[in-house]
Amino acid sequence: MTVVAPSKIVCVGRNYVAHARELGNEVPAVPMLFLKPPSAIIGPGEPIILPPESVQVEHEAEIGVVVGTRLRRASADAAERAIRGFVCANDVTARDLQRTDGQWGRAKGFDSFCPAGPAVVGGLRWQDLEVIGRVNGVVRQHGRASEMHFSIPALLSFISAAMTLEPGDLVLTGTPAGVGPLVPGDTVEVEIPGVGILRNPVQAEGQA
Repeated sequence: MTVVAPSKIVCVGRNYVAHARELGNEVPAVPMLFLKPPSAIIGPGEPIILPPESVQVEHEAEIGVVVGTRLRRASADAAERAIRGFVCANDVTARDLQRTDGQWGRAKGFDSFCPAGPAVVGGLRWQDLEVIGRVNGVVRQHGRASEMHFSIPALLSFISAAMTLEPGDLVLTGTPAGVGPLVPGDTVEVEIPGVGILRNPVQAEGQA
């Protein structure tokens, strides 16, 4: 069961310095935005499906922000006040297609490539949040919101200058270093202490 139903999913690339460097990239001067389709969303316990078009699908544990009130050209302060809550998210990515396609729509947009859950939790200070990514119980990623190159309020403000953020929209704020491949049979966990743990099994398309 999905816990979010956004009109759009706005994602931020290369927002942790170490992750940008592990992929051989520089941190951008302004936030790098891309979109995932709402059809990519799955809930806790639902499988991440590895499509036959890719041979290198990777996990990206992220802090998800759910918008509570409409934002258009909002200041960072107004954007912070508009946060409904936070949710564990996984920006699943077909890394090989990301490299070869020249843009990221397909690599980021396959069905099941946006697990989110298990709940949207409000009343938390974004500055205190951390995110942990595990595969089969082994920690692969660990980052803190305080380490982001662009803060969460700054991201929401920046996005709202380009596109109106509607109540329920989901913003993925970037992933820390440690991304890696997934194979059928894996179990991926994204944990945000104080929010919960999102678990999803991994299977090949067509696998029962």
